[in-house]
Amino acid sequence: MSLDKSLRTGGGLVRARNVLKRHERIEKLSTEDRWDESQSVLGLPKTKIVKTTVGKKKKKKKDEED
Repeated sequence: MSLDKSLRTGGGLVRARNVLKRHERIEKLSTEDRWDESQSVLGLPKTKIVKTTVGKKKKKKKDEED
C-alpha cells in the first residue's frame, strides 16, 4: 500500500523552528561562551535563532564592462 502524496514528509524539517530544546540551547550558549557548568539548567537565557532560507539561488550579475 502506498502513501498519499499529501502525507509524505519532504525530507524532514524544512522550515526553521522557533523553539529550541534544552540541550540545543545549552550547546548554543556554550559555543557563545555564555554557559557555565555550575549554572542551573532551569531558567536558561534566551538564544537567537538564525533563520536560513532553503533553495534560493543568487542571481548572477551581468558584466557591465562588456
